[in-house]
Amino acid sequence: MNTFKDLYNFIDFAKGNRKYPENTANGLKSALKIFEKELNVDELNSVDLIEDNIEEIFISTVTKNKDKNIGSLNTYKARLLKVINDYQKYGKNPSKIQGWTVSTNKNLRLKSSKKHLSDKEQDKPQIELSDTVNTPVNKIELSLRDNIKSTVILPKDITAKEAQMVKNIIDALTVNK
Repeated sequence: MNTFKDLYNFIDFAKGNRKYPENTANGLKSALKIFEKELNVDELNSVDLIEDNIEEIFISTVTKNKDKNIGSLNTYKARLLKVINDYQKYGKNPSKIQGWTVSTNKNLRLKSSKKHLSDKEQDKPQIELSDTVNTPVNKIELSLRDNIKSTVILPKDITAKEAQMVKNIIDALTVNK
């Protein structure tokens, strides 16, 4: 009959069919638990009614959970709406779950690629001093002393005037010892 309890069963069903990872399923269930306390009998018996009354339910939830951050409560609201949306697409007719394609999380791919870097490499600050240049460039990397390196990037078509300007800047940075 599309009751609120059906959402819990749907999350377990989707997790069992590898549509929700375990941590996602747990987060969705946490959202359900927070909102379940604020639902009346009619809402507990109708997922559609919850969706229709979500703003009033959310206000009631915020009022009763003053100890929680509003951003967190908004996240829980979004999770609740996600479960309802997924349930309406795939839960009412379980055979449709086979057509459910799970999108991959872009952040997950970034995290896994960073695992291959050493701790020292992860901590290096990434500094961009200027906008990307579309001009072909010469990149000159110099090892000045132990553990001190310098990189100079100059356009391939640098003029004598521009080269003199770079030389003057470097001369101004030189410390005579």
